[in-house]
Parts: sequence; C-alpha cells; structure tokens
Amino acid sequence: MSFTNETDKQKYYIEKCRDLIAAKEQKLGRKLTACVVTFGCQMNFKDSEKLMGILSQIGYQETDDEHADLVLYNTCTVRENANLKIYGRLGYLSKIKEKNPEMIIGLCGCMMQEPQVVEKLNKSYRFVDIIFGTHNVFQLAELLYDRLIGGHRIEDIWDGTTEIVEDLPTIRKYDFKSGVNIMYGCNNFCSYCIVPYVRGRERSRNPEDIVKEVEELVSNGVVEVMLLGQNVNSYGKTLDNPISFAKLLEMVEQVEGLERIRFMTSHPKDLSDELIKVMAKSKKICKQMHLPLQSGSSRLLKIMNRHYNKEQYLTLVEKLRKEIPDIGITTDIIVGFPGETEEDFEETLDVVEKAQYDSAFTFIYSKRSGTPAAKMPDQVPEDVVKDRFDRLLSLVNSISKEKTKALEGSVQEVLVEEVNKKIPGYVSGRLSNNSVVHFPADVSLIGSLVNVKLEEAKGFYYMGEMVD
Repeated sequence: MSFTNETDKQKYYIEKCRDLIAAKEQKLGRKLTACVVTFGCQMNFKDSEKLMGILSQIGYQETDDEHADLVLYNTCTVRENANLKIYGRLGYLSKIKEKNPEMIIGLCGCMMQEPQVVEKLNKSYRFVDIIFGTHNVFQLAELLYDRLIGGHRIEDIWDGTTEIVEDLPTIRKYDFKSGVNIMYGCNNFCSYCIVPYVRGRERSRNPEDIVKEVEELVSNGVVEVMLLGQNVNSYGKTLDNPISFAKLLEMVEQVEGLERIRFMTSHPKDLSDELIKVMAKSKKICKQMHLPLQSGSSRLLKIMNRHYNKEQYLTLVEKLRKEIPDIGITTDIIVGFPGETEEDFEETLDVVEKAQYDSAFTFIYSKRSGTPAAKMPDQVPEDVVKDRFDRLLSLVNSISKEKTKALEGSVQEVLVEEVNKKIPGYVSGRLSNNSVVHFPADVSLIGSLVNVKLEEAKGFYYMGEMVD
C-alpha cells in the first residue's frame, strides 16, 4: 500500500492496531491498558504525550500502573545514572512479564540511539518487545502492528532523519498548558554532551505549522505554551525561508486567547539583542530566561566548545537585567568537568555571585561514551568533585533564598496549576518568573490566572493569599 505522506501511513496503522486490540479485548472481556513512563527533559515529555495519544487512539486505556498490558519507557541518556535507572526498572518489569507473558514492553528515546545499549538489551533483556529511537517516535503504531501480527521482537532505530511528522494524536497532561516543539536536534556539539548524537541535527518546523498548533491548543482551553527546542535561539536557520526565534515569538504572541509564552532552552552563544527587545516589550512572554552557564571558567568553556567566555556571558546577564528588570534567570552548571582546577571552580562561583540566579540546576559531570570529553585526561577525583558540588549548592541556595525575599509582600499574577498534595484546601501555581506559590483556593480555579499576595517567602517558593 502506498501513502501520500507519513501522517496518513501512521493513521492507517492506528486503524489496523485498533482492530487487533478490539478483538483481543473482546476475547479477554476487558479494556487493555497502557502505561508510558517518561525520563528526561521537556522534549521527552512532549514525545510521550504523542506516544500516549497514538496508544489511546489504538484503543488502550491510559494508566500509571506498570502492571499494564503495554508498558513503554521513553528514555533519557544525558547522564549515566539515567541509563542505570532504566536497567533497574527493566529488572522489575521482567518479573511482572513472567506472570503475564502477553504483556508488551517497549523502549524508545535517546538511550536507544546508543549502539552499546541496544547490544546490551539484545544480550540481557530479550523480553523487551519493541525498541525504537528518537527519530521515529511517530512510527509507534506501525511498529506495534508488526509486533502484534508477528509475535517477535521489533527493533527499528534510525541513524537520523529530516522528517517532521505533523498532526498525529496527542494526549496532554494538562488541559490549560502545553509544550510545543518548534525544532528538533542540535548542532552545537558541546564536548560533554551526547544530545547531538542521539537527537540528530537541527531541523526547524515551519512557523505557520507552529502557529496553527498554538491556535488549536488555545481553542481547546490552553492559556500557556512552552516552545521547545534544544537551542531555541537557533530556530529557523534550516528553513527554506529562514526566520529568527524572535520573529517566531512575535507571531505566536498574536494568537488571541493565549496568555503566557515560555521557551527553553536558550544557548548564550546566540542570544540576540532582538530576542531581548521582543521579550522586554511583550505582554505575554514570561519574565523568565533559562541560560545555561555550565562553567564560569573561560578556559573550560573553550574546551567544552560553548562558543562564549565568562565576560560575554555576564554581559548577557547584565543586558537581560537592564532591559527586563523583573526577569527570573536560571541556569545549568556542571561540576567536575575533566581538568577543572580549583581556580576554574572559583570562576564559576564568581559568576554565580555576579549573575544572582533565581535558581540553578547543578550537576556532577557524567562521562558519556562517544563524546570528546569522555576521552579527556585529568578526570577530577570524586572527593574533590563532591566538595565543590556542596560548596556550589550552598551558594546557589543562599542567593535563591534572598532573591525570593525580594517579592515578599507584593501582589503577583499566578497561573493555578494543581491541587497541593501536602496542604488540604491549597492549590499551587507559578508566577511569570516560574517561581512556585502555594495558597488556599478552590480546585475549580485550576487553569486560571489569579492575583495572589505573596505573604511569605520560603526559600524556593511562596505562601500566599488570593486577592481581588
């Protein structure tokens, strides 16, 4: 059978799978269930919404119970610990499958793009039924059909792709907010990072398709979107008619009914003055910027292949604070990169002091095979890394605490996101700068924007009271 496009092909396989699942349900006398478990970044969570959307259209009932008829792990491989976590979970699933041989176990995502991982799965985890990578997530229905018909393991991992498949079903976690992919892949090749090897080269979606998706989301009740890309500042460079990320933001801002726009992640090397100006004048773009530092040492930044130095980074922070005074700036920092000296580390502490981050994600360097950094000499001793990590964390926490206090007593607009699981009668939401606020309110307000007085700063969050 021939198809005019990939979307039509996958819709055909969704229908074929639906017939098979319906027949199986009739035989068993119950609904079949599916559990999609996500590891890693916002991009992975967005992929999982698509995966669950496909499974739902096939006829599976969503569950978070890993005793389901189909369990799919969407994996991450940014750090070694992520891989170890998956192997541990697979050990748990093997015992469940022994009791339920009809159970289907699938693995997809970044971890599957590593040849040594697939080799290990083939050797030690033969009970896994479906294995596919990051480039053909959209093929789930087709791969599942092959498994249901053939009864044998399906393994289909692409080295790369230029394909962007639109208009497949999605099940969103939230009714009122959603991630929107604007691009895929990464061209930066930071020396410590495996992402370009597992996600492939940059490919941008057409701006018209992005705006159309946002319009559809808003018509279905979404008030906040998160524009997603490994480096959103590179958006549009691969298009036939290139446009800047700043221009895309202006187009998205025109969508009526949309209240908030977020994005991640911004690479410091190409954060433009144009983007800062668009953010400064916007009424919808949230006053938040995630700007990964990784290291404050210009020497290490060069080895990391980051394409900026300490001074350039601090100049960017200064520009952001000047043009957008109430902006919240967050960052990523790696401790223990190969060859990091005490002097290098103190440069990092100096940037943290000067940048005054609202919060920071701090990581101990994780060696990823296939990256240049994995082969570098002078790997930093574990005890030294731990000491530096603790010192960095202490500084980050103390600054965050002070930054939070600055808004104490003010009234701020909060998007109500969920019921507070720890305090009865309370809900939790986020400010424009992404800070979390807990306050008493009715569950019916979830998805609404309300004014809240920030009564008490608690270090990383606020306790508040709703006001008219």
